[in-house]
Amino acid sequence: MRIRSSFMLPLVLLGMAACAANNGTLSEEEEQEQAMLAARRALESASETTGAGTPPPPSCDATAVQGLVGDMADDAVVEQARVDAGADTARILKPGQAVTLEFNGARLNVEVDGENRIVSLRCG
Repeated sequence: MRIRSSFMLPLVLLGMAACAANNGTLSEEEEQEQAMLAARRALESASETTGAGTPPPPSCDATAVQGLVGDMADDAVVEQARVDAGADTARILKPGQAVTLEFNGARLNVEVDGENRIVSLRCG
């Protein structure tokens, strides 16, 4: 009998430790369920307050500045194009230049050729 009780004692202690660590609260699955539910509620709340799911309307309209194609892209022309297009920012894209590909509906992209003449204007 002594052998059996020596095996039982560690099992009992292990069980007690598990209960103490859990403190009699939720199982791991229940904790995960509650975390997922809380995340879902937070997402729904955020989408209700920000209108997520529908992108905000772009503030840039490049149609108003298409007449600048062929002009030199100096600072004054680019700034006036930004204002006329209603863009928050403008960037000049030179031939072969590495550019980020993220879309920004409030940015005017001014593409130029090797002589710094405007080739195209677009938002994004």
